[in-house]
Amino acid sequence: MDAVRARAGSLTSGAVAPVEVLGIDEVRRGRPRWRPPDATPPTPGPTSEPAPPGPVTPPPSTPAGAEPARARVLADRWHVGFTDVGGGQGMLGQVEGRTGDDVAYWLASQPPAWRDRVRYVAIDMCTVFVSAVRRYLPHAELVVDHFHIVKLANDTVAEVRRRVTTTTRGRRGRDSDPEWKIRNLLRRNREDLTPKALTKLWNTLLDLDEPGLTILSAWIAKEELRALLALAGTHPDRTVISHRLARFYTWCADADVPELERLATTVSTWWTCIETFLHTTITNAASEGYNRVVKLDARNAYGYRNPTNQRLRTRCATTRRARGCLNPA
Repeated sequence: MDAVRARAGSLTSGAVAPVEVLGIDEVRRGRPRWRPPDATPPTPGPTSEPAPPGPVTPPPSTPAGAEPARARVLADRWHVGFTDVGGGQGMLGQVEGRTGDDVAYWLASQPPAWRDRVRYVAIDMCTVFVSAVRRYLPHAELVVDHFHIVKLANDTVAEVRRRVTTTTRGRRGRDSDPEWKIRNLLRRNREDLTPKALTKLWNTLLDLDEPGLTILSAWIAKEELRALLALAGTHPDRTVISHRLARFYTWCADADVPELERLATTVSTWWTCIETFLHTTITNAASEGYNRVVKLDARNAYGYRNPTNQRLRTRCATTRRARGCLNPA
């Protein structure tokens, strides 16, 4: 570890080089630690010691109508990483925590000239990052990664399918249910489905009548949203974007599905950042890739107890200069 500190000292002590596209993303440091709910005292068995004489106090019970005790999180440590998305510097720095003040602290520690050079900030749909960026990078444009938007749409389809199964059958899905058998087809893209697979998906949902039509509406809404995101990199005209966005909103409104209405509301909230992605095609894939390196390094070390040591090791693993690789910029 002394050798790592000596090698990583040059990485953390020097000033951060200017960047134009900054990526911000969080990664969990280890596993969360839970405090189990208060357990009831064990019942005396035949091999246990006899109870002392006197009145016996019964164990506390949960009052009628009250929620049972639940486990609480004692420690859930996160790191927020700052990545040079447009260049080849790798990860620029890390801070412990995932609050807006933690992100603002790192941004405020950079010189004003460095902050003025940042033009775009790529994030996922996290409002915590938005507050910090707006405070110290007011001139930078926020870009939402399209991966998280499509993931949200797929999760919405799965949520609709689970709700329909619970409402219709009164239980969770089983492998004998038709909608359960096509759950993997629902997550795939339309262009990746063969004619046979598309026919199976379509006919299975139509045979379920009203419940199947609800799931089919959610799947079509996901494809309408993907068709909108597919305009990225094609230099789309303003009218084309407006047309596809209107088709998505109209479909979600006419479907009368609560999950789709919530999805449309989320897209409307983040639409300015999504539109910036359509024009710039900037993604947060570099930050997600470095998060994988951070997790792999922690797994190889069997976990870290000291967050400072972990930041030093991950800086060596995610910085191209420390790895001895050529700078692609």
